[in-house]
Amino acid sequence: MTTPSATTAPAGPGGAPDTGAVKARRSLGARVAARAGGGVMRVFLILVGLFWLMPTIGLLLSSLRSPERIASTGWWKIFTAPSELTFDNYSRLLDNSTFTHSLFSTILITVPSTALVVVIGSLAGYAFAWMDFPGRDWWFLLVVGLLVVPVQVALIPVSKLFGEIGIFETTLGVILFHTAFGLPFAIFLLRNFFAEIPRELLEAARLDGAGEIRLFTRVVMPLGGPAIASLGIFQFLWVWNDMLVALIFADSGSPPITVALQQQVRQFGNNIDVLAPGAFISMVIPLAVFFAFQRQFVSGVMAGAVK
Repeated sequence: MTTPSATTAPAGPGGAPDTGAVKARRSLGARVAARAGGGVMRVFLILVGLFWLMPTIGLLLSSLRSPERIASTGWWKIFTAPSELTFDNYSRLLDNSTFTHSLFSTILITVPSTALVVVIGSLAGYAFAWMDFPGRDWWFLLVVGLLVVPVQVALIPVSKLFGEIGIFETTLGVILFHTAFGLPFAIFLLRNFFAEIPRELLEAARLDGAGEIRLFTRVVMPLGGPAIASLGIFQFLWVWNDMLVALIFADSGSPPITVALQQQVRQFGNNIDVLAPGAFISMVIPLAVFFAFQRQFVSGVMAGAVK
């Protein structure tokens, strides 16, 4: 007569495993998962976050040290000698007209590019979601197909086109390029979000006498706020951090900040006292925009996952 193994659940009626043993194993797994999701997991996530932020912390501390200290010791020495902290690098950088002009050029490019994509994308997304017009589905498939077109493919033909119409190496040309390549994703995102709005809500507004413009501004736009905020953050970060398009289409006399920092590296190579504060300033503004709209961004991301 054989005895059942300790690891084998006792058989119930009909040879099925005993549900009591299964529940015991499940409860043990649940307890392990609960403990892992407690303090240990939080400590682990904090360590991962600190490790991920290490380059940013090093960049900030390097920007607050003198060029001599940067050349002689590492940025971590600041913890043993906090008296080395100085804002002289930022003072010199902000007094540099080239840097301030490049920062202004970046804002002048990023804000219109983001606003145009959000406005046009919202209008087109609403049209594709709730308006009937000939070829609507085919036009939407064309928009979706444009998502797979890489930016590099369009650089040469668009450069020739902009040169013929006289907007090559101008701020307007950079804005139009970013707007054109941001619209397919904007339309795709907002159309899918607007399509989830209950039809009954729109029909009730139409029965109250609301036209398409009032319906869009009073009903759809408020409900689509999280998705629009998410789109604005994505577009803002993409345009602000872009260097390829700015390097080709922007005015060489007033380049955006990414190109200006790249030119500093090419000319001087070891001027970390200029590059560190410049790179940190260019990083702070997108971070401020992200944290300002963090709540709307999370709501927009979760709206597509939960019905």
